[in-house]
Amino acid sequence: MESNINSEQAHPDAAKPTDTTNNNKDDPPPTVPDSSAAADGNDDASPAPHNHHSRSGHLLDDSSSSDLGNGADKDGSASSPDRNGDVSHDRPPPNLDEEIHLTLQTLSPDIDHFLITLSERKMVVSSQETLVGEMEEKKEHDEKQETEDKDEKNEDPISGEKEAGSREHKPDSEEAGPDDEGGKKEEEKEKQICKKRSTILMPEFVEKYVDLVDGKISDRDSSSDGKGGGGGGKWCLSPDDDASFMEIVNRFSRLASSLNEFRSDPDHAHLVNRIGSIHQRAMSYLEDEFGFLLQEHANQQPVQEPDSAGKSSTKAAETGEGGSPLPESQSKPEEEKESPYPGYSEETVTNLSKIASQMIAGGYESECCQVYMIVRRHALDETLIQSGFEKISIDDVQKMAWENLEREIPIMTSIIKECASIHFPKEHKLVHSVFSNYPSLSISLFSNLSRGILIQFLNFAEGVAMSKRSTEKLFKFLDMYETLRDGFAAIEGLYPEESESELKTEATTVKGRIGEAAINIFSDLEHSIKNDHGKTPVPGGAVHPLTRYTMNYLKYAFEYKSTLENVFRDHSKIERADSTSRPRFEGDSNQGGGGGDQDNNQSPFAGQLARIMDFLDQNLESKSQLYRDVSLCCIFMMNNGRYILQKIKSSPEIHCVMGDPWCRRKSSDLRNYHKGYQRETWSKLLGNLAQEGVQVHGKVSKTVLKERFKNFNIMFDEIHRTQSQWVVSDEQLQSELRVSIAAVVIPAYRAFLGRFSQYFTPGRQYEKYVKYQAEDIENCVEELFEGNASSIARRR
Repeated sequence: MESNINSEQAHPDAAKPTDTTNNNKDDPPPTVPDSSAAADGNDDASPAPHNHHSRSGHLLDDSSSSDLGNGADKDGSASSPDRNGDVSHDRPPPNLDEEIHLTLQTLSPDIDHFLITLSERKMVVSSQETLVGEMEEKKEHDEKQETEDKDEKNEDPISGEKEAGSREHKPDSEEAGPDDEGGKKEEEKEKQICKKRSTILMPEFVEKYVDLVDGKISDRDSSSDGKGGGGGGKWCLSPDDDASFMEIVNRFSRLASSLNEFRSDPDHAHLVNRIGSIHQRAMSYLEDEFGFLLQEHANQQPVQEPDSAGKSSTKAAETGEGGSPLPESQSKPEEEKESPYPGYSEETVTNLSKIASQMIAGGYESECCQVYMIVRRHALDETLIQSGFEKISIDDVQKMAWENLEREIPIMTSIIKECASIHFPKEHKLVHSVFSNYPSLSISLFSNLSRGILIQFLNFAEGVAMSKRSTEKLFKFLDMYETLRDGFAAIEGLYPEESESELKTEATTVKGRIGEAAINIFSDLEHSIKNDHGKTPVPGGAVHPLTRYTMNYLKYAFEYKSTLENVFRDHSKIERADSTSRPRFEGDSNQGGGGGDQDNNQSPFAGQLARIMDFLDQNLESKSQLYRDVSLCCIFMMNNGRYILQKIKSSPEIHCVMGDPWCRRKSSDLRNYHKGYQRETWSKLLGNLAQEGVQVHGKVSKTVLKERFKNFNIMFDEIHRTQSQWVVSDEQLQSELRVSIAAVVIPAYRAFLGRFSQYFTPGRQYEKYVKYQAEDIENCVEELFEGNASSIARRR
């Protein structure tokens, strides 16, 4: 075994590229060809396949050979270290880039073969170490077994303790005589094996290759300093040169990695350390170029996108419309929409991917990732800042006045929608393309890049959910709920399952808090209706402000109908458990909106709406009692009932939830109020026009007739004076009331007047008692319910 190891170490495969070695001192040194032979590359005395004179001769043309002259001898000597042992380390590398390139290309097969040799040697050494370890374990086991056997033989049943005691008092030198010597031999043997294992004959072409790579890197460094001002800029100027340089760095990285285990070997420490230093310079150069490519193209991103987003967000904040996503046609230029990357061309992404792969393979993964994160995070932050993004803590959100917070919410929701639809998909595409060979790394980078923004928004949303509740905040809360639901659903698809689960849990938690706050706000509408105990009646029986507020609030809320239904459905169990989150009136279980017979199948949101409408009806009934005039009470209920019905019918969403049966019941209530008004107002007036009682003993009593006309005039004057000040804002209802009044009063008055006016003496008596003609009555009826509607705009 030892001889095999020595043979392996004395003749490493690294020496195979040449015909002869320097190990045999008896062999005469090879004859150095003359300059012309070196220049022409015809070295007949060296037919070995790895002869560097021969390879150089085939690669160089005649003109270059004649120009090099004696320099070809030097190059040939440097390229054939195994044939010529003296290599001048002080000689500077060739100045011509072409010669460097060709020489590097010439040495590349030798370096590749040397790397293969090192790899095979490592496998052999590993096998030897395994075998030696197994032998050691077997020896220890045999020695242990032998010791146990001796103990069993020497133990005497009677005097065993004594013998053991006597053995215990023997000197240590007597205990470990031959065994101790054997152990020392084994230790010495193991040391020799370790020494041989760390020994290698370094071919001289390795140092020559290191010199050439050093010069190549220096050339690239100086070029990039001149072009890019000391921070990159050489890349992409010559794609062929870039590819050649990348191949050189790849080979050099493998060489540095393979020789790193010999860093502690005093024979090779200097060379290995130098290789490590050059490798570090190469990686530093790639790092600069990587950052330059990222930064240069990131700075070329169009600014229209964040500008338009910022304007849309600002406008949304001013108008209070922050729920709709930005139109893509307004936020993206045409050429940008076609690019899958945020400002990078396919060629640039390909170059970035090559550099990243080389840096990671060279052991500079953290540096590569750090540069990528710094550049892309800065670029993304700049884009979002131009859109109005600000980092606001939960405490800051809770301290903000609602007016300021109301402006921030649409900006934040708009930014998250942009991230979900534009920024994050592009960043996801970019990072997975640049680090295409390292999927776990690309996942980690994208997660770190995007997660900070998402957490910032989640903190903002949580702060909003913890702010003081009020009914006017509902719609902004629903905007945030929709963003958390839809925006994060799109974003979650960009993450792997394990990361998606964690992010989804956080987003679901915050979304639940926003949803619960929205339910509480919507339920607070019941409290506001129930607690509205105003004792001042609305003049003229007009629509009450509470009715207008409630119906307009509901109409706006139903623009979020599907969202509200989802919120109530998701939180129905919480609502049932927490009575404060959804208060009910007494007897609420018997009340209902919607379809009546469909109440049992009513959704939680439909039930909530029905309760609000029932609360509103009860409140209006209570407020109608503030009017002393029963007729005005009926007008008040008709005004509010018609307003509610028209609002519901004009909103398909509300009408769908409330249902036709509810609308029919409401219409029936309005007809009853109409009948009550007719009865209270005009029935008494029409009693004066009844023919019964006018004749006494078959003759018309002028006294009774005068009393009838007099009472009619007084009552009609009062009705006209009073009810012309009443308000019926709905034109259709106003017309219906006037038509119904005229249809009852005018025919009766015309008939009464036609039959009994002849009993008055023409002149003063007639004018005294017959104050109105039928046409006058009709004109007066048309003046009813005008109120101050002509001077005040009718609010719908």
